[in-house]
Amino acid sequence: MIEASAPAKAILFGEHAVVYGQPAIAVPVSDLRAFATAEPNDSGLRIAAGDLDIPVNIDAEPVEHALALTARLVLKALDVPAPAVTITIRSDIPIASGLGSGAAVSTALARALCMAVGRTPGHEALNKIIYEVEKIHHGTPSGIDNTVIVYERPVYFVRGQAIEPLTIGAHFTLLIGDTGKSASTRAAVASVRGLYESNLIVIQPILDEIGSVVEEARSAIKSGDVPAIGTLMKRNHELLQWLTVSSPELDALVTAAESAGALGAKLSGGGRGGNMIALVTDETCSQVEAALRAAGAVHVFRTEVR
Repeated sequence: MIEASAPAKAILFGEHAVVYGQPAIAVPVSDLRAFATAEPNDSGLRIAAGDLDIPVNIDAEPVEHALALTARLVLKALDVPAPAVTITIRSDIPIASGLGSGAAVSTALARALCMAVGRTPGHEALNKIIYEVEKIHHGTPSGIDNTVIVYERPVYFVRGQAIEPLTIGAHFTLLIGDTGKSASTRAAVASVRGLYESNLIVIQPILDEIGSVVEEARSAIKSGDVPAIGTLMKRNHELLQWLTVSSPELDALVTAAESAGALGAKLSGGGRGGNMIALVTDETCSQVEAALRAAGAVHVFRTEVR
């Protein structure tokens, strides 16, 4: 049996603005993963996920299911026939929550399929494939989800530019609070697009300021100035509120985290639900986690950024 996996991701800074050419910073959440196993069968290529068990016809047009499209793009890129295997997907990553579940599942599937045909996919080629699949999930994706998940490393990202690995000057700890409310990144991105097109004179300065926050955060992360990272997280959340992509549930968790001693907190990802992140120290981690649960977080995950 073949097994492959891929991590979740969290955006530290710059979500939404990254779609408009501003920089963003994201990190893998390696303790939360999607898995894909491949086992031989007698019926051709099949993909199983939960209650779903679908045959994959790589010649069919169009392919609108993300998992089938992933398989088709991989086989086309490798120029190989579909193997007779069943690829089974399972994931520990909450879906529709800003943690990159779709990109992680597609990446794990793509890796398992490559291994099933005896190939090892390069990061660059795989990243291009997963970006194409992300269009099904998000419409006009920034590319940051697939990039940080495929490469599994902290990145400074500007759409259309070369990936830049991010230097971490001092390790720091994040708590990820899950509101339990699913949200469509595609819908949130489309909503911001509507604001941008209808009121550019107001929205552009917000996007520009988010970009400035990201640049300051990049410097703080490189120098290991953890308190400054927290302050910038607070500012980024305020700006995202102005873009209307927060929610009462997210704001409640952000407020609870900061009241319990977090150095900073903000929504992470598309918003309107999903997850938020809080920057904590060893001394404040337990009390912030308790505060998040008391404020309604259905899950709290811890991850180290290093």
